[in-house]
Amino acid sequence: MTQPLRRFLPFILPPAALALIWLAGLVGFAQSVPLGIDDQDSKTDAIVVLTGGSERLAAGLDLLERQLGRKLFVSGVYRGVDVRELVKLSRHAPDALECCIVLGYSADNTIGNAQETAAWMRSEQFDSLRLVTGNYHMPRALAELKAALPQARIVPNPVFPEHVKAGAWWRNPGTFVLIASEYTKYLVARLRILLEG
Repeated sequence: MTQPLRRFLPFILPPAALALIWLAGLVGFAQSVPLGIDDQDSKTDAIVVLTGGSERLAAGLDLLERQLGRKLFVSGVYRGVDVRELVKLSRHAPDALECCIVLGYSADNTIGNAQETAAWMRSEQFDSLRLVTGNYHMPRALAELKAALPQARIVPNPVFPEHVKAGAWWRNPGTFVLIASEYTKYLVARLRILLEG
């Protein structure tokens, strides 16, 4: 090993080691992204949909129709959108479901979703929820909700966007970037939760 290289080694090794650790964690995180719904039938007090994709709301409404929850809470709705409009967008009969849907308007990110959901769950005195969000987003959403509602029973109910190829994430550039980004956000969330106690 040449003298100049030996001199720079202390500066090169730590970032390289961190990159390898991050990459190993990424692989583990990608394997934790659900490819199916483990529990499709358990009833919960509430069904909670985190906005971010049309398939999420459709899945939440289907679960409500199947009576897997007493109420449907949609977190992170744009202001000005009402229940009837949302239900019509998902092609469900508004009169059949409108009574049991509650919209949350205060959240604009996953932390906000968790805080908004926790406040609503406490106001309803609910102890269990079925969480509906994208499969790639589920690990971070679960971490935030478990921190906000440590005593609640949470049943993951992922949806599977067509553009996310979670089963072969390393072969699809778009999915790779999405999973890597979500993993980094997940690490930041876990660190923040740990520091907040």
